[in-house]
Amino acid sequence: MLYLLTGCAGFIGSCTTEQLLTAGHTVYGLDNRNDAYDPVLKEWRLQQLARHARFHFCPLDITDRSALSAWVFSALQNEGKTSTDGNSKEISEKNGFDACIHLAARAGVRYSVENPWIYLDTNVTGTLNILELCRETNTKKLVMASSSSVYGNTQEEIFRENQPTDTPCSPYAASKKAGEALAYSYHHLYGLDVSALRFFTVYGPAGRPDMSILRFVHAIAEGIPLRLYGNGEQERDFTYCDDIAAGVISALRPVGYEIFNLGGDHTYSIRELIEIIARQLEKSPIIECFPAHPADVDRTCADISKARQFLDWEPCWTLENGIAQTISWYLANRDWVRELRTLRAE
Repeated sequence: MLYLLTGCAGFIGSCTTEQLLTAGHTVYGLDNRNDAYDPVLKEWRLQQLARHARFHFCPLDITDRSALSAWVFSALQNEGKTSTDGNSKEISEKNGFDACIHLAARAGVRYSVENPWIYLDTNVTGTLNILELCRETNTKKLVMASSSSVYGNTQEEIFRENQPTDTPCSPYAASKKAGEALAYSYHHLYGLDVSALRFFTVYGPAGRPDMSILRFVHAIAEGIPLRLYGNGEQERDFTYCDDIAAGVISALRPVGYEIFNLGGDHTYSIRELIEIIARQLEKSPIIECFPAHPADVDRTCADISKARQFLDWEPCWTLENGIAQTISWYLANRDWVRELRTLRAE
């Protein structure tokens, strides 16, 4: 199969690309390798993917519509899917890519409060550009990344896909909700088959250094203060990266237009998370407490029954086992990982 995958140097994107390549598929991946967190980690991920002959990478920004279109039609020409002049009319009677997996995004709830414009540019305008490419290349299937953040600070104990999502707590959450709405319009107008996936706190080896788990591992392993925002009773539905990547691939099947939660099926408090990491490292954490951030929500908890039913998917990894893998990766790579700019940032 032939896939276009945006955000291939990102955490979820690289895990998904690795699973697709290992299964023998061809992946055309793009990523602008921005500095939202230290690009050194993104380069490391790309080096792992470059071992596969069927991986083709281009350093593109999804907001650059003309460059994006030129590269995509060149890729399809290379695969014999379009004419030598890259004319989209030549592929109107056949599919371009077997599917587009759109995982590129500006991530991070807190920074979106400081710079909302870049989130709207990437997550809304960039998503629109990808939707247009699907239409122009006659690519019939889109799997796209959304987020549990769209649920806001809901009072519901368990988050279900059919509950209201009209009260996002950050520009990031609002931009992901807008992406879902845009995708629905392309399903309605052009018959694009869409799986929109709401991810719940993804973690694992080579994870984002601006997120809590890798920062906690780093702080406890190195014996430096750990910054805890709020009282630590906030609850999260942590989901291991390999489970998420498997869910993305399961969502390639035709569904019409559907939204799916992909979560770990269990919630843990932040203090419980710290205890698990400290116990596995056999070290005592040094905790510095700070006020809760207004863009953070109190709780996330995914109802994944719809993904079980439609996608035959459910998580396999426990938090204990996933943390063990994350710690092993950190310790094996600590000489360069502990120097990552965002990991060390205050």
